[in-house]
Amino acid sequence: MQAAPLPDRGIVHLAGDDTRHFLHGLLTADVAALAPGAARFAALLTPQGKIVADMLVAAVPDEDGGGILLDVPRALVDTLLAKLKLYRLRAKVTIEDRSAALAVVALWADDPAAAAPAADRLDGLLIRDPRHPRLGWRAVVPADAVPAAVAALAAIAAEPAAWEAHRIGLGVPRGGVDFVYGDTFPHEADMDQLGGVDFAKGCYVGQEVVSRMQHRGTARTRVVPVALDGFGPPPGAPVTAGELAVGTMGSSVPGRGLAMLRLDRVADAMAAGTPLLAGGIALTPQRPDWATFAWPGGTAETVR
Repeated sequence: MQAAPLPDRGIVHLAGDDTRHFLHGLLTADVAALAPGAARFAALLTPQGKIVADMLVAAVPDEDGGGILLDVPRALVDTLLAKLKLYRLRAKVTIEDRSAALAVVALWADDPAAAAPAADRLDGLLIRDPRHPRLGWRAVVPADAVPAAVAALAAIAAEPAAWEAHRIGLGVPRGGVDFVYGDTFPHEADMDQLGGVDFAKGCYVGQEVVSRMQHRGTARTRVVPVALDGFGPPPGAPVTAGELAVGTMGSSVPGRGLAMLRLDRVADAMAAGTPLLAGGIALTPQRPDWATFAWPGGTAETVR
């Protein structure tokens, strides 16, 4: 098992009698039913249904202090704090930035059937990453105890780049690189596919727009894995089919990457035999094993 610190992640802690009710009415996931020690993938949206911030929501057991931890992009912590405090009103909730005191470590194994790390050895919280079984686990530990946590979990220390390559290989988008915060719907970031939206939970900010997209099947643009001919272009590079723009490139490692693509335009290009190019580099969409949406052309190699 490998373990990599994720310095680009921040931690927000919420506590108080109204914490679960407060978050349940804001986020796309069911926070009310979240069991201690478990996590959900979720987002805070604008009223127009676009992603302000996506996050892992973890319930801290009472014996470890209780409350809810939000594992979020560190660059969005101030934005998220401002939004949460705006919505708090008179709710009995404390909201605290713990990013300086706590660190996030990703743990994963090449074998999807690998046993879970021994959580009882850890001075911190260990949760299963809820987005995909092969993403493994997240540990939230004191910021000065990362090496000790890696050793306690009997993991091999790895660099954040190794985790990025693993994530990209599974086709799981990363906000701020594979999609733009404030300009992307949950369906476009594949949150509906990766357990990030509970369509039965009732109202939350932006819920009407997200439900309408789900029931009408109007998400034509999505982040999808792509096979690359060598090194990929930088994130944001236009993807074209002939003279037609079909999307933008996201994160990549040699030979594979992620791209935000208009799937209807990709389908037309595939039918016409027109190659997709980004920065002069050829790319081929690959259907991830978790995808249930209609795939361009109906057939493609599946990423597993």
